[in-house]
Amino acid sequence: MGEEETGPSSSTKKPSLKEAILLISSLISLSHSIKAFTAKWQSVRSKLEELFSNLTAIENCELSENLSISIAVESILATLKNCDDLARSCLEFSYSGKLLMQSDLDMLSAKLDTHIKHFRDIYAAGLLTQSYAIVVSRPSFSASKDDVRFYINDIISRLKIGSSAMKKQALVALNEVIEEEERYVKVAVEIDGFVNLAVNFLDFHESEVQEEAARAVCLMAGFHHCKSVLIGAGVIAPLIRVLECGSELSKEFAARCLMKVTENSDNVWAVSAHGGVTALLKICSSSSENGGNCGGELVSLVCGVLKNLVGVEEIKRFMIEEGAISGLVELARSKDEAAQISSLDLLQTMAYRDESIREMIIKEGGIRALVQILDPKSSVSAKTREVAFRGITNICFSSEKSISILISYGFMDYILYFLRYGEVSVQELALKAAFWLCGTSEEAKKVMGDAGFMPVLVKFLDSKSFEIREMAAETLSSMLIVAKNRKKFIQNDQNVGVLLQLLDPDEVNSSNKKLLLSILMSLTSSNSARKKIVSSGYLKNIEKLAEAEVSDAKKIVRKLSSNRFRSVLNVFWHS
Repeated sequence: MGEEETGPSSSTKKPSLKEAILLISSLISLSHSIKAFTAKWQSVRSKLEELFSNLTAIENCELSENLSISIAVESILATLKNCDDLARSCLEFSYSGKLLMQSDLDMLSAKLDTHIKHFRDIYAAGLLTQSYAIVVSRPSFSASKDDVRFYINDIISRLKIGSSAMKKQALVALNEVIEEEERYVKVAVEIDGFVNLAVNFLDFHESEVQEEAARAVCLMAGFHHCKSVLIGAGVIAPLIRVLECGSELSKEFAARCLMKVTENSDNVWAVSAHGGVTALLKICSSSSENGGNCGGELVSLVCGVLKNLVGVEEIKRFMIEEGAISGLVELARSKDEAAQISSLDLLQTMAYRDESIREMIIKEGGIRALVQILDPKSSVSAKTREVAFRGITNICFSSEKSISILISYGFMDYILYFLRYGEVSVQELALKAAFWLCGTSEEAKKVMGDAGFMPVLVKFLDSKSFEIREMAAETLSSMLIVAKNRKKFIQNDQNVGVLLQLLDPDEVNSSNKKLLLSILMSLTSSNSARKKIVSSGYLKNIEKLAEAEVSDAKKIVRKLSSNRFRSVLNVFWHS
């Protein structure tokens, strides 16, 4: 049989396809002028635009073996001619009745839906191939919205009927414009079916296309107005499937996207309902089984998602039942900084106001893992040490047992080391840890006094930072409650002199002054201390404060004015 007998050739189809494209373009333009039934025509116009996108997408396809396309185009032409008749009747107000026209428009809308669905089925079946493609150039920065829409529609066409390589190129082009200009996202989201199409590519069988699709939805999730649209398109389930069996890069984009959409607590349950918690925990456990030495960025993102989820008590309990605590403690020992920091951060979030979880962390070896990070010999960054310090104060602060464990692992020695030699950020956290530790028990104060904390704290009393000065003074004041520590403090000739020197009436901060005077008051119970105050050369600082009616300064002066010291201060009291 000849080609004429097997069916219409590509050359006989092209004119009717071209005719349909021209007619639909004309109808879209005409619909803007219609003043009757505007809501219905707005809906029809939206469907005409999607149909136009579908028709232009197949214009360069091989159609000789697609008889169904030829039949579809003929059917579309009939619908479009009916649409043209209805449009002109509405434009000229020449219809016979409103109810009849409303019914006709509803039937037209239903027919357009059928045509659109037919094309979606064809795309999904992969029946089309593109013989050639003219890739539209990206519009300039000053391009109109219509030019941007035309460019996005071209990308959609390539996504629908292009080869895998062309699909990837289209997604790459899409991601580039989204990253650089928000208006492309706004226009894309307005195009019916665009978001659904992007979400569908998350299940694409080729990893490179899937990666670019995951990147696209991740970028879109960064725009507030896109999040609800993505959720409406059902993005969560395919994102979780990517986490379960996608490439490493796809998983990273999927986790990052989930982290963005779960910032809204309304979406948290949807992740749980689709098995997301199990998938996320599996990634963490796989990494911990490998010593946490791979996938640090992915683990960090996954922990970020889980951190958003644990705000729901039921999800947190499920995570605990699945062994999350032991896995996260193991990750805290990881050699990968990102995995370490994110796992520690998640543990602290889970332990917040939950004594039972703090106990579980301690039982699973969490204290040892945290203290090991603080070992000056360990090759971790200052940032990781900062997180470890915070973890210890947040997880261990309420348990006497944990204090003993901390001290037995050398925690106190590490605090002292970083107070002396640490970077500023770590030094400040070490000071906070010292302040916290000092407040836990009298025994802790004694151990700190023996370890040599007091001379170091005295140096911080002259810090430029008010917060550091105040914390050092409070810690020192707390330690000097212990008689043994007071004796040791006084034995160092420089300590008392530094306190008095810092009490310069012209410079001392009122809050810091009160703490310094409090420390001196506690020392004046010792004869040795009183002698050092009198002979220090800075006694005049206290005298001036007493003259200024500062209560604590006056009390100190009175103590120094006992019979033994009266002759020394005689001039002051009779002046």
